[in-house]
Amino acid sequence: MKPVNIGLCGLGTVGGGTLTVLKRNLLDINAHAGKSVVLTHIGARRDNPAFDLSGIKVSRDVFAVADDPEVDILVELIGGTSVAKELVLRAVRSGKHVVTANKALIAEFGNELFAEAAKHNVVIAYEAAVAGGIPIIRAMREGLAANKIEWLAGIINGTGNFILTEMRDKGRAFEDVLKEAQELGYAEADPTFDVEGIDAAHKLVILASIAFGMPLQFDKVFTEGISTISTEDVAYAGELGYQVKHLGITRKRPNQGIELRVHPTLIPNSRLIANVDGVMNAVLVKGDAVGPTLYYGPGAGAEPTASAVVSDIVDVSRLVGAESGSSVPHLGFALDKLVDYPILPIEEVETAYYIRISALDRPGVLSKITQILSDAGISIEALIQKEPKEGQDHVPVILLTNRAIEKQIIAAIKKIEALDSINGKVVRIRVESLK
Repeated sequence: MKPVNIGLCGLGTVGGGTLTVLKRNLLDINAHAGKSVVLTHIGARRDNPAFDLSGIKVSRDVFAVADDPEVDILVELIGGTSVAKELVLRAVRSGKHVVTANKALIAEFGNELFAEAAKHNVVIAYEAAVAGGIPIIRAMREGLAANKIEWLAGIINGTGNFILTEMRDKGRAFEDVLKEAQELGYAEADPTFDVEGIDAAHKLVILASIAFGMPLQFDKVFTEGISTISTEDVAYAGELGYQVKHLGITRKRPNQGIELRVHPTLIPNSRLIANVDGVMNAVLVKGDAVGPTLYYGPGAGAEPTASAVVSDIVDVSRLVGAESGSSVPHLGFALDKLVDYPILPIEEVETAYYIRISALDRPGVLSKITQILSDAGISIEALIQKEPKEGQDHVPVILLTNRAIEKQIIAAIKKIEALDSINGKVVRIRVESLK
């Protein structure tokens, strides 16, 4: 049987991990694929001294890999979107299957790329694009195909999760932990994508499209980061029996639309996902038949991500040269069956809220606050009022509300902040029970 020839573009962290796994586990990989898988061509701007590339064709131009007629599967691990998109399109148009770990590429251009792949009867596989080594894409597209997915929530950025874990466990400030995360290699020199939720938004839109059978709509994800979360709010959440996590959440609201949001969230300690700490990832999926299922593991790193890349190589290799065969649709639904559901504006989302107010320590202030909330139709589930510190006349008042529409909370907070007895801005963090 003719070998399946692999062209690898990118020899950085994930590319190096992929090369390592391919070499180390080659016999098992071939057995899984049912044929010989051979890495024949690498496209990289420079050599990686950690690897012996003898016997493998090496090109400095990644497009040479896409143009190589001997390559059956192109593995795109260069990152970014502009060059990567052009590379993938060229490979697809030359009849090559593609494996990628590029979540930004899929989230922003997946609709176009998948349509082009279908036109040329090839596959774009992207298991490694979400949650690293956790096989969440395959689980949702295949394992949960019998279910109507009701909602999912994910800790899908390890950098943010590491920062919030350190803030909780050691009482450290955000800026201090971020600096350590950069030193450890968890965060980039420019950490914006991680701490402001853009990375998680890329991953969430992919999961939402698979969950509900809709086109990718990255531009409609509501995104809020963790850079404004304070150590005191993390501590108060703990007193109330909650953890602060940076979640990606999507939920189908009958006759309303799809929630698509990334933001800091209080989760009850009783939920398993609340205990996912450090750089680990987890995705909780609620199906109508199966109920809640949790997928947990490393969300990044050379070999965990390579695990997903190589699993896609194995899967796609089974299609190469086969007289007949089938593959799961890219988003789990036939392209002509995707539904362009409306995305619910964040102002229309209903959830509970954590509210922290700096209020003047005198009679009647608390009653004014609760009256404003009551007038807005917002009920209070729990309340903590702290003692004033020496020399201060304002005290922290912490409230947990029951579920309310976001625009109601926004209007109520505006009135609370207008009171003479309130100092500064009111802090608001959404709360989810994940039931």
